Amino acid sequence: MSIKNIKPLGNRVLVKRSEAKTTKGGIILPETAKEKPKQGEVLAVGPGKMDDEGTLHPMNVNVGDHVLFSSYAGTEVKTEEAGVEYLIMAEDDILGVLV
Repeated sequence: MSIKNIKPLGNRVLVKRSEAKTTKGGIILPETAKEKPKQGEVLAVGPGKMDDEGTLHPMNVNVGDHVLFSSYAGTEVKTEEAGVEYLIMAEDDILGVLV
């Protein structure tokens, strides 16, 4: 599956998680001990959220925005790209846009 084939629905966004930074001290941590970055780049956005009256509320984030999200936000999406992590999450899981 290619990431280009994914179009988020409703108020969902597709985010590419930022790469983890290495320590300056040269300490090598196993993958299980590393804290995953809580930042990423928005690659795709859904049309927005529909309320009970049928009004579409547009998204507050755009493709290309760098965002900060909560630790356990979203669902991981597996692709054939090794080492790159993608998430699909609700816009409500995004804490802010990095400027």
